[in-house]
Amino acid sequence: MILNMFYNEKGIGDVLIVQLNGKKAEQVNIKSNGNVTEIKNAETDEVIGYNIFNVKETDLNTTTKMTVSTETVAFVNQQLATVGFAPLEAVDTTPKFVVGYVQEKTVHSNSDHLSVCQVDLGTHVEQIVCGAPNVEQGQFVVVAKVGAVMPSGLIIEPSALRGETSNGMLCAARELAIPDAPQEKGILVLDGELTAGEEYVVNF
Repeated sequence: MILNMFYNEKGIGDVLIVQLNGKKAEQVNIKSNGNVTEIKNAETDEVIGYNIFNVKETDLNTTTKMTVSTETVAFVNQQLATVGFAPLEAVDTTPKFVVGYVQEKTVHSNSDHLSVCQVDLGTHVEQIVCGAPNVEQGQFVVVAKVGAVMPSGLIIEPSALRGETSNGMLCAARELAIPDAPQEKGILVLDGELTAGEEYVVNF
């Protein structure tokens, strides 16, 4: 399960927003028990998130950039259990921004400007479609995995680009909010002693 957490006390008040698998719905059903509101897709009855209120009264370290970790997942599950909701299971707590190694690059069969890349993420290889003109086989790059929240607020989701599946994004420096990043189109190519799958820290 891919989990995202958002907290902005100034913008929306003392509430932790928990989003499951990047899911949204036009019509929702809500059920509130204590300080927790469960949100379901009205059409499918699938749970897509929770709002947890009054978290300042707890020991959760709230920041504007909430990290999904063993500790924060345990906090959410404790809050859910306290009011009778089922706990979250099999939550992915691995880093969402990692170093990737482009094992293979081929031209997209239905586009003259897209490339289909096979990218080693350390534990497995993902197919990622990329439109950057400078992507090449043999590069170390920054990968935003499925579930990553970009500095712009965009959540990376599985997609299909002109018929080719794409699970992640190869990032440009400006997309990572790196100061003085080049504005021209192109991914960030990394140098140095690197290992596919190691965390790439994004500061925003």
